Amino acid sequence: MELVDRPHVREARFWEPVPGKPGYVRCNLCHRRCVIAPGRYGVCGVRKNIGGKLYTLVYGLLTAANLDPIEKKPLMHFHPGSLVYSVSTVGCNFFCKFCQNWEISQARLEKGLYGTYVSPEEAVEEAKRLGADGISYTYNEPTIFYEWMLDTARLAKREGLFNTMVTNGYMTPEALAELAPYLDAATVDFKGSGNREFYRKFMGVPDPDPIYETLLEMKKRNIFIEVTDLIVPLVGDDEGDLRRLARWVVDNLGPETPFHLLRFYPHYKMLGYPPTPVKTLEKLAAAAKEEGLEYVYIGNVWGHPLEDTYCPRCGYRVVDRQGFRIVEWNLTEDNRCPRCGYKLNIVGTYRRRV
Repeated sequence: MELVDRPHVREARFWEPVPGKPGYVRCNLCHRRCVIAPGRYGVCGVRKNIGGKLYTLVYGLLTAANLDPIEKKPLMHFHPGSLVYSVSTVGCNFFCKFCQNWEISQARLEKGLYGTYVSPEEAVEEAKRLGADGISYTYNEPTIFYEWMLDTARLAKREGLFNTMVTNGYMTPEALAELAPYLDAATVDFKGSGNREFYRKFMGVPDPDPIYETLLEMKKRNIFIEVTDLIVPLVGDDEGDLRRLARWVVDNLGPETPFHLLRFYPHYKMLGYPPTPVKTLEKLAAAAKEEGLEYVYIGNVWGHPLEDTYCPRCGYRVVDRQGFRIVEWNLTEDNRCPRCGYKLNIVGTYRRRV
C-alpha cells in the first residue's frame, strides 16, 4: 500500500464496487465504464484498483505546461487572442494510431508513468504569473486526470481565470455534471467524421455514439463548444460521413457552432499514410457549409483562407489569421459585422496580444 502515500496518487471519483464480485470495482468516469479486477488498471492505464478501491495515479503528475494562444486548441470564438496555460498528464482512454501526442497519451504502454507533481495551487499561481487568461486541460485526454482538473478548475475560477478542455467527448454525464460549473468552453474532437468502423479499427473505440451524448450535455449546461474533425486520407475522409456529422451539429448544437476540419499528418503507427490533400479538406468544407454550418475552418494548413472568420450574412472577412495569430480584427465592440451588423457567435472581447 506504499503507492497510495505518494502525492500524485489519490482515491478516484466516480467508481463503485461490483456486486457479486468481491474486490472488483467499476469506473464510471468515462463511457467505457471499466470493470477492474484487484491490482489491475482501467483501459486508460492510469486508474488502478488497489485493495478494492479505485485510485488515480496521475493527480497533478504533469508532463507538459505551456503558455499557448487559445486559437491553438482550437478555440476561435471563445475570448479570441487570449492566452491559456495548457497542461497535461499521461494516458488516454483511446488508442489512436495517428496520435501526435502519443509520447504522453500512450506513455503507460510505451514507457510507463512519468511527470512532475504540481498541485492545483501551484498551477493556478503559475498561470497567473505568466499572464494567462485561463487554463486549458489538453494534449492528452483530460478526462483521465479528472480529479486534478476539477480541483484546479475550481480554484482557477475563484482566481478569475476561465477553464477550457480539449476532449474526445467520452466523459460520462455524471462526471460532466460535477465539472460543468467550472468549465467555460470545450473543443470536442472527432476523427474520421465519427465513422464507427474507423473508431474501431484505428482508435480502439467500440462506439462513438457517447460523444454525441456528451455534446448534448455540454450544450444543456451552457458550455461553449467548438467541434473538430480530423480528416485521415484513404480511410477517414468520406463525404457522406462528414455531411452526417455536420447535419447533426446543425440540428442539435446549432448552425453557429464553429467547426474545424483538421489536416492529418503521418505520425505514430500511421507513418505510411499521406497528409490530407488540401483539395479534400476544401471539398469537405464546402459540404459542411452546404449542410448549414456557418463557421467552417481548415486547420493545420498555414495561410489557408479558411483560417479566417467570415460574416455568415454578407461574407465579409471579419477576422484575418495566420496560423494561431490574429493579424486583423474587424468586428465591433459587441462582435458584430461592421458592414451588415450581423452578430457573430463569439464569446468575450478580443484580447490583443503584443
